[in-house]
Amino acid sequence: MWNPLRGKAVVPLEGPGRPRLELSGPRLVRALEDLVAACEREGGVERYVGALALKCALFEDLFGKGLASQLDEIAFYDACAFVAPARRRVGPWLERHGFSPMRAALIALLDGWRDTTTADKRLAAFCGRFPDDGGHRWVRDLGAEVLHYTLPRHYPLAARWVWDRQANAGVLREIWHAPDLDAIRLEVADDFATFVTLRAELEGFLRDNGVFRDLPLMVDLLCAHIYGAYVRTQGAAYLRADFSNPEDHMLYTCRMLGLDGVDSKTGRTRLKLGDGRRHALVATRLAH
Repeated sequence: MWNPLRGKAVVPLEGPGRPRLELSGPRLVRALEDLVAACEREGGVERYVGALALKCALFEDLFGKGLASQLDEIAFYDACAFVAPARRRVGPWLERHGFSPMRAALIALLDGWRDTTTADKRLAAFCGRFPDDGGHRWVRDLGAEVLHYTLPRHYPLAARWVWDRQANAGVLREIWHAPDLDAIRLEVADDFATFVTLRAELEGFLRDNGVFRDLPLMVDLLCAHIYGAYVRTQGAAYLRADFSNPEDHMLYTCRMLGLDGVDSKTGRTRLKLGDGRRHALVATRLAH
């Protein structure tokens, strides 16, 4: 587990398929210190954890415990406003295909949600309902966020920006224990076992550094800050359209998590509908 003297974390091989992750202690410590400092300038860590908790509440209300079968298009838009990779794509897709195929895909994704051993299969089946091309990469992130934010303790956040093996990019690479990250390619699967192991390691790291509350959401916040820092330094190549004109060190962090999806005063969101207009959040949800 976490070994600060060696400067890295190693996940023990406790079962078949359990990946071995070697994480850089110094990189994680710097990221946590930078996150805390950046949050303090904007109202404290609790403000952002609270915002993520509200996102979880919204997703649970819309998708949890079989409610996906009752989902309507407007409510789905409300959720997608908080999913950065999807909010520019989902409106035009629904304009062309209608909402029924999307609802059916979501129902299947969440069917059998108690059995996390089927997570990879269900997420792959969800993605398989859409074309396998660059224009539909957002589908993986949408499915991953629906699972995670509806059931944050069951499912770790399996978004592409956390780890994408094919692209060799994501949070996992940025915190890997290696002298030269640009010279390595990580042969680590981007499956449920990897994501749940990564979350366990990061929760252990946070505990060792005095963080004990809301650990799943703190892991999300830390991961988003790590990859947000990468985006900030490398340029907005990943999710380019959603990452422009940075104003502060938390802007990218919030955009990774979709927390900038709505103007709390007007209800106007960043989600574009098929006709180019921006979706406005349902007033009753804005009140909460």
